Amino acid sequence: MTVKSTARARKKAAPGVPDNRAGVAAPELVQLLTPEGDRVEHPDFPLTTTPEELRSLYRDLVLVRRFDAEATSLQRQGELGLWASLLGQEAAQVGSGRAMRPGDYAFPTYREHGVAWCRDVDPLNLLGMFRGVNHGGWDPNEKNFHLYTIVIGSQTLHATGYAMGITKDGADDAVIAYFGDGASSQGDVNEAFTFASVYNAPVVFFCQNNQWAISEPTTNQTRIPLYRRASGFGFPGVRVDGNDVLACLAVTRWAMDHARSGNGPVLIEAFTYRMGAHTTSDDPTRYRLAEETEAWKAKDPILRLKAHLDKEGLADEAFFAEVEAESEKLGLRVREGVRSMPDPDPTLIFDHVYSEPHTLVDEERAEYLEYAASFEGGEHN
Repeated sequence: MTVKSTARARKKAAPGVPDNRAGVAAPELVQLLTPEGDRVEHPDFPLTTTPEELRSLYRDLVLVRRFDAEATSLQRQGELGLWASLLGQEAAQVGSGRAMRPGDYAFPTYREHGVAWCRDVDPLNLLGMFRGVNHGGWDPNEKNFHLYTIVIGSQTLHATGYAMGITKDGADDAVIAYFGDGASSQGDVNEAFTFASVYNAPVVFFCQNNQWAISEPTTNQTRIPLYRRASGFGFPGVRVDGNDVLACLAVTRWAMDHARSGNGPVLIEAFTYRMGAHTTSDDPTRYRLAEETEAWKAKDPILRLKAHLDKEGLADEAFFAEVEAESEKLGLRVREGVRSMPDPDPTLIFDHVYSEPHTLVDEERAEYLEYAASFEGGEHN
């Protein structure tokens, strides 16, 4: 609140425009693929890719966007209680997700559907949580992908603790913690930065700066680019083009190797844009201009990779048609899968509260069953 009120007193910079009010140099941006689809090099983040890898990344981006669009539609049809769309942030999530090794571990917020895809989490598991029939439904230790975290920023502390454990185990793994620009103002995130730095924990903090913390622009939260906050905690920070899947892949791969090699944490700021609403309960037209959204459409992560594949002759029409057909098949599976999900047994809420039987929980379960039996038909769901 203090940050917000202080920032409001200053002159605002437009979202997406470098803010030099603190007298600092303009932020550097790592980019390997321009919005026009041209490949460029960066001296600190070289990346070699095969045509197969590029086509695979394109497939990921398209399928993740399709799944996300289906989820938004399902919520509008009353099949989900809520949905947090990733529209516009596909490259940040797929690029960073594909940079992970099998033994690495990810701690997401509630929007990392693209990272979940990269960790082989079935999209229906994600939708089950937003439908209210499960708590996620996947085994975090099987996928090395933690359950979604709704509390803003708290997962960065979980990730740091897990990373500290990796060090004690002597394992050759690293951890990546996802959060947004809004969460960067939370105390939990700054405490995670402190512990990670002091204990030299192998954790990468991946901030998707989509420039809007619901209706609050990033320019109201910080006087410097977010990645530069890392220097105050004693570890490196990098800003990457969050709509460039190749740059996100290269920078995250470097950061994970840096962390697992005993060099401590890294902060990555993926500079991107939330093209849709914060969640389906939000209306972004009430707080941002249509011109701003239109400008970011020209930086679309899927179109720029498609343009690159076209220009370099790395994919033909048959490939694009195949991906489109796979997208249709995924959409159908998602729609049918959600609508056929059975309602859970209401008494499941009493299970697994404690690892062993508990007198109070047993009494509450018995009271509930008696209450449910009082309705006609003996059930009350």
